[in-house]
Amino acid sequence: MPKTVNVRVTTMDAELEFSFHPNTTGKQLFDQVARTIGLRETWYFGLQFVDSKGFITWLNSEKKVMVQDVRKETPLQFKLRAKFYPEDVTEELIQDVTRRLFFLQVKEGVLGEEIYCPPESAVLLASYAVQSKYGEQDKSALKPGYLSSERLLPKRVLEQHKLSKEQWEERIQVWHEEHRSMLKEESMIEYLKIAQDLEMYGVNYFEIKNKKGSDLWLGVDALGVNIYEKDDKLSPKIGFPWSEIRNISFNDKKFIIKPIDKKAPDFLFYAPRLRVNKHILHLCMGNHELYMRRRKTDTIEVQQMKAQAKEERLHKKMERDQLESEKKKRATMEREKEEMEREKEALMKKLSQFEETTKRAERELQEQVERAMRLEEERRRVEQEAARLEAERMEAVIAKEELVRQAEDQIKSQEQLSADLAEYSAKITLLEEIKRVKEEEAESWHIKVMEVEENLIKTKEELHNVRSSTISTPVQAPVAAPASSSSSSSSSSSSDSESDHEHSEEHSTCSAELQTQDINDHRQEEERLTEAEKNQRLQKQLLALSSELAESRDDNKKTQNDVLHAENRRAGRDKYKTLRQIRMGNTKQRIDEFEAL
Repeated sequence: MPKTVNVRVTTMDAELEFSFHPNTTGKQLFDQVARTIGLRETWYFGLQFVDSKGFITWLNSEKKVMVQDVRKETPLQFKLRAKFYPEDVTEELIQDVTRRLFFLQVKEGVLGEEIYCPPESAVLLASYAVQSKYGEQDKSALKPGYLSSERLLPKRVLEQHKLSKEQWEERIQVWHEEHRSMLKEESMIEYLKIAQDLEMYGVNYFEIKNKKGSDLWLGVDALGVNIYEKDDKLSPKIGFPWSEIRNISFNDKKFIIKPIDKKAPDFLFYAPRLRVNKHILHLCMGNHELYMRRRKTDTIEVQQMKAQAKEERLHKKMERDQLESEKKKRATMEREKEEMEREKEALMKKLSQFEETTKRAERELQEQVERAMRLEEERRRVEQEAARLEAERMEAVIAKEELVRQAEDQIKSQEQLSADLAEYSAKITLLEEIKRVKEEEAESWHIKVMEVEENLIKTKEELHNVRSSTISTPVQAPVAAPASSSSSSSSSSSSDSESDHEHSEEHSTCSAELQTQDINDHRQEEERLTEAEKNQRLQKQLLALSSELAESRDDNKKTQNDVLHAENRRAGRDKYKTLRQIRMGNTKQRIDEFEAL
């Protein structure tokens, strides 16, 4: 035998490799793993391996590792997995490392469909899973399509609905937006709070038969043992809390549960193999021990762990609040800075507009001056033309007078002179008409010149006012701102050759007494509410999403669990209401009901 043995232990998020002495016990190896990852809540976990016959088995903590039926390979392969589940993750899971391991294992169970999850709840869980990965990141830091590479929903859910990957991502993002302010650790516990209300969460299923030979399922979980019909793992038919059981034992394939009620008969069932009964016994003992522990005062160790965890979370909360405060201050400063920048831009724009107005006014003034000069030139030209016409008129008058004198002197040529006189008279009349027109035109030009001069005066006044307002408008300089569960489903396939081997094992009978004295048991789990019932807004959101998804669902792809879940919801049943219902009546009545199945 070699001096040391190499072993590889796979946790939900890491791989560990060790070497140990051949005489090392299962507990010693487990303790070494727990110390390495900083795990103190060891009572929930165990080391799992595949034995030489291909069955998944839990490492026995009392026996040496090498004498157990571990498959001989190098290195030896083990998985650290949750073996037992808490009743309430918020109250019982203390360390962040414990919560993370449970979160990863339950998420794997949901995505692998070992735990049935309805589509709307699967979307909600996916949003918490996304937050547990990205944490408190700003929306701007997440690029479009950041969910495209993530495995977020069970394959069954994707196949049952006629929705594209992008449409699923949109629905997940809607809820993810609401979780932005959550820490990664907070989103993990929120995931578990939703998941623990799922019917198959934390249940270990075993194939059994009653005395009649009816095929049934036995479910073992943190609250007790339940009986399920063969085609329904969601809704147990009969339930027995741990507080009603005083002894469990098996003899080969027969398993016996003795109730505290002395009037009730023993609860008998048959497993297909001896190995299954050993597993059932071990799970019952472990779950019963934790059931008892939860109903007693915490040990000093647990109290210290809770106090330490509370202090650490309080410290984290204070740091987070301080960081949030700093972020808010920084955001306020940034907003103020942006506002000042906007004001500066507005003032600069306004100044630019004033400058443009001034330039435009100057251009208009220049145009008015040039126009006035042109009008003045035209007025002078008209006046000169009027003077020329006046001179011509005077010359015509003189000529007329001269003609009159000549007419007096030349009576003999009266007719000729009369004709000439008539001609000159017509010319005079024409010239006087032209003069009158030119005088009116000169007067018109004179009026236009006056109007231009008035416009020029007004334009100069407007230019003076614009310049005055521009000089009087202050431009404010910007101020620099300081930056500141998965359920372990036990499947069993019968083997005749193995059956012969099991009958030859030495310890085919085993019994365990379960102590139930001195515990505070009011079976409060029967009055418990789901997270959705506690939160009316969440309940409405889930119902709305369920209705929306129903429109795109392909009913031909519904599974048996989908049908059963829909029936339970229509009947108003959930995990805890069903639990209350299956525990009604005394123990004898429930055992009789089991025998009649």
